[in-house]
Amino acid sequence: FGNNIENISPYSLRHHHRGGDIYDSTSIDTTMTPEKERICIIGSGNWGSAIATVLGRNAARLPFCHDEVRMWVFEETVTLPADNTSAKLSEVINTRHENIKYLPGVKLPSNVRAVPDLKDACKDATLLIFVLPHQFLPKLLPTIRKSVHRSCRGVSLIKGLGFDTKTKLPVLISKSIEEAMGGGFRCGVLMGANIADEVAKQNMCESTLACDFGNEEWNEKTLQLFDEPPNFRVTRIGDVAGAEACGALKNIVALGAGFVDGLGGSGGNTKAALLRVGLLEMTAFCATFFHGIDQGTFLESCGMADLITTCYGGRNRRCAEAFAKALPKFQTKDSQACDKLWSDIENKMLDGQKLQGTLAAKEVYALLESRQLLDSFPLFRTIYEIAFNGKPVELITDGIYVKPPTSLLSKL
Repeated sequence: FGNNIENISPYSLRHHHRGGDIYDSTSIDTTMTPEKERICIIGSGNWGSAIATVLGRNAARLPFCHDEVRMWVFEETVTLPADNTSAKLSEVINTRHENIKYLPGVKLPSNVRAVPDLKDACKDATLLIFVLPHQFLPKLLPTIRKSVHRSCRGVSLIKGLGFDTKTKLPVLISKSIEEAMGGGFRCGVLMGANIADEVAKQNMCESTLACDFGNEEWNEKTLQLFDEPPNFRVTRIGDVAGAEACGALKNIVALGAGFVDGLGGSGGNTKAALLRVGLLEMTAFCATFFHGIDQGTFLESCGMADLITTCYGGRNRRCAEAFAKALPKFQTKDSQACDKLWSDIENKMLDGQKLQGTLAAKEVYALLESRQLLDSFPLFRTIYEIAFNGKPVELITDGIYVKPPTSLLSKL
């Protein structure tokens, strides 16, 4: 497959397919493929519910897909605003067709069904959509593996990175999912400038599907299940590593953007400089730790566009701004105090959702420190030191500069 244009269909060419990491020869078992696609969404938070609106509408209209889209819901009790009574979240979603806790005010398609039992939700699924904090995956994947169809594949919407405790190297979440599922399971990613509420309201936006399922038919079907023009426009590329790493690293840069906003009076010039340097450090990080990165990936929605929208409207930016305003009031600014402040902000502002930028900042810092590369990534280093060592927020501008290229190459 790779870059052989003769193997790319006209449909793929229209959607701007590029190469990237080359997978091994193990592919989906198409000999056991059912007649129709069965979709299961693993996660029902803000972004999970938003993408369910797209998948639900597409599943209902595409002839190769079952109408029903199952969405696994971590069951919890919610309060109904109308009469202040309590009910199970899954029952509310299935009767009111609305996730009143994580996506209030948006109607879900009636063919999206909330299922609180993970085994039932995944039964005979041919396409899994992973959209939940990656910390929860290890406990879920054994059950998922036993329940899905033999031909199942996956797409991760998780914006984070794993780290090998022994090698201290970054591990793609999609690769971790593939290894845990076994049996030739393949997992792509969907990343892009996709604020969940705006997607749910059908505001026009773009996204990037990075995948190679070893079968052009499955690549195209997966694209069709996400692509919903003119409102949700999806481009397919082959660079899974680049797209996924961008989705994690931009959250670190967004913390820096929040620090700039929290200072007040810095203006757009400072923030623009931070975004530029942030994109350069993202590019350098990917080139350092992953193979087969396509430089064009950083100009896709999953790269530059996602960085921009996250640094202006995302939860990491909002919480970092609150952190920057609150930190000067603390007499003690050690790591313990910083951790508590982040936890308090998360609980107050996110209503059960989790910050990914703080976790990524810690893990990336530990990785760069172990490789003696901190000096080559001054912005990542400075963001961590403010966020977890309690350094003055005003020092964020110290990280907004670019090291000469030779300083990084000499470390490799």
